[in-house]
Amino acid sequence: MTRDYQTQPPAAAEKLLLDTDIGSDIDDAVCLAYLLSQPRCELLGVTTVSGEPERRAMLASALCAAAGKPDIPIYPGRSAPLLGPQRQPAASQAEKLGPWPHRTDFPKGEAVGHMRKVIRENPGEVTLLAIGPLTNIAALFACDEELPGLLKRLVLMCGAFTAFNFGGGVCLTEWNALCDPHATAVVYSAPVNVRSVGLDVTTRVTMTKDEVEANFTADILRPVRDFAQVWFGHGGHGMTFHDPLAAAVIFDEGICSFERGNVSVEVESQRLRGFTYFERAADGKDEVALSVDKERFFAHYFGTVK
Repeated sequence: MTRDYQTQPPAAAEKLLLDTDIGSDIDDAVCLAYLLSQPRCELLGVTTVSGEPERRAMLASALCAAAGKPDIPIYPGRSAPLLGPQRQPAASQAEKLGPWPHRTDFPKGEAVGHMRKVIRENPGEVTLLAIGPLTNIAALFACDEELPGLLKRLVLMCGAFTAFNFGGGVCLTEWNALCDPHATAVVYSAPVNVRSVGLDVTTRVTMTKDEVEANFTADILRPVRDFAQVWFGHGGHGMTFHDPLAAAVIFDEGICSFERGNVSVEVESQRLRGFTYFERAADGKDEVALSVDKERFFAHYFGTVK
């Protein structure tokens, strides 16, 4: 018998800002499709980060248009990390934009300003969801030190908090943290509760390429399937739902279990590995996901994106 996870009582809409590096790993597009389909999500803006942020903005625009929401504000943000090498210079999935209507002209240099404006106009009401390198978020907090305290909450797909096997070896770091370790450190040191869904948990929520083909049937997922051709063509044998999992726990907290403590970030190493460390503490300011109910997540995701 299939368990029904869609019987939760109605809840108020979530005012949400999304910061994303859509166009590299396919899970950002899968996440945005979910947010655009989530009836409880009031998406107040999308900002893009990492190499070719304008092309990333075009991808976000294509999904917004496909969802019938072309007027959602989209702002290209920072292209390079605060310090260190550029590890993600291109938005390769943009090569599949051709069939999908999208905007090509976006305001320049206004990503941080837009986030700041929205948060200040809605104090205590905005959830900031960051699913890419944390460059934009670090710049936001640096330009206005009161901003972290004005958020309802900050949710990240970032970090790895326990050693786990991934890609044939033991993994201790995560891509978003690695792409800009200094920004990661700035964000985790800010005076705000940070809820993190890390790589050690997201890697438990996967689909094969064939499963993606069978399940991605909703209209909003049609452009995502096109973008995914680039991902699979570059060696991706399946799909890991890193970013959608971080988004889903905003609307169904029962999908993951969390523990409270404090996160610190390694930035002193010459290699700038961006290792994230979690120390359990009942009075800590951060929350880290420890487990996930995979069946509940997929029932929630495809019950929303349909």
